Amino acid sequence: MTSRLLLHSGSVLDVVSGEVRSADVVVEGDRIVDVGIGLDGDDAIDCSGGLIVPGFVDCHTHVCIAQTRLDPFGLPRSVRPLSAVPVLRTLLRLGVTTVRDAWGADAGVRMAVEKGWIDGPELLISLRQVGTTGGIGDLWAPRTGAVDFFEDPSLPDPIFDGADGARAVVRRMVRAGADWIKVTATGSMAIGKGVHDIELTADEMSALVDEARRRGGRKVMVHAHGARAVELAARAGAASIEHGTYLDEDAVAAMAEAGTWYVPTLSVTQSDPEHAPEGAAEAHRKSMRLAIDAGVRIAMGTDNPVRPHTEALWELRHLAAAGLGDAGALRAATIDAARLLDLADDRGEIAVGKRADLVLLDGTDLDCTELEDRIRRVIHNGSGV
Repeated sequence: MTSRLLLHSGSVLDVVSGEVRSADVVVEGDRIVDVGIGLDGDDAIDCSGGLIVPGFVDCHTHVCIAQTRLDPFGLPRSVRPLSAVPVLRTLLRLGVTTVRDAWGADAGVRMAVEKGWIDGPELLISLRQVGTTGGIGDLWAPRTGAVDFFEDPSLPDPIFDGADGARAVVRRMVRAGADWIKVTATGSMAIGKGVHDIELTADEMSALVDEARRRGGRKVMVHAHGARAVELAARAGAASIEHGTYLDEDAVAAMAEAGTWYVPTLSVTQSDPEHAPEGAAEAHRKSMRLAIDAGVRIAMGTDNPVRPHTEALWELRHLAAAGLGDAGALRAATIDAARLLDLADDRGEIAVGKRADLVLLDGTDLDCTELEDRIRRVIHNGSGV
């Protein structure tokens, strides 16, 4: 018989309403089985003076590229997946219990977590960021031609052209185990070019979205900084816009109308604004204000290791400061992130029947400024980390 774990004498955050109330939580196996006052259990954790919140969900991270982005050509192939081991451990220690990898992790890394070979959050993968010839995922060099330092059968060729090519690239990714399809629609601030370009056509974007849907109801996440690429992606039915640094009213209106989620990855420009491209930090905050005013749904994502994975929870302070407030930031990092990933029936809030992914914080306030310093205990799938 499975024992019942009681978290008692603490406070619980209702992430939907933002309300904090005194309550006990009972966990049996990997599920929350009761929430209320005066509960009992076989084993107990004293949560006095603490706040229990759901495990955090990072909708945009890269668990496998912390080393390869520093030395893309000089490292053995095995470094890429093995480098995920300390990253995943770090994220779990910070209370991040679910992540969507935005390219770099293959199906083997996901399997290693599922089987318990390595500790880490539950992992959804996109494998590669697909894109058109000449886009930011096309690693072509003028002296040597095409160069793919991620070349590996587990990470299929991500380059395509035309609607038929778009369908084919989705099929390649799905065959290799992708949960999501990640596409680049603009250039990159990291390489300093093309952030307002549109790197694919409306027909190509629509074909990606349609083919992903046909392949088991998968969805498309879109790397896009500039407003016109964002608008194109939203009108094609993309599920989420990643980054969205330079939005305008037409772009957010298209997102709101289509129900497209916004994963702003504010850490890219807000954690060290002096080293962001000129004007990017303020433009990003303005984009957030426009999105909030338009009613666009927002979910948390970090884009680490643009910043170290140890700073993952900084994203919540940036979301709060950019207009969501502390309660809104916590919601974006829990139930709303779970909704984006189609996991809200299973996790993202402290409710009976939901997965027991829980974080015990010191103090009962919602201040997101230094969450990483307040973590007292992390429970993932009903077990202590």
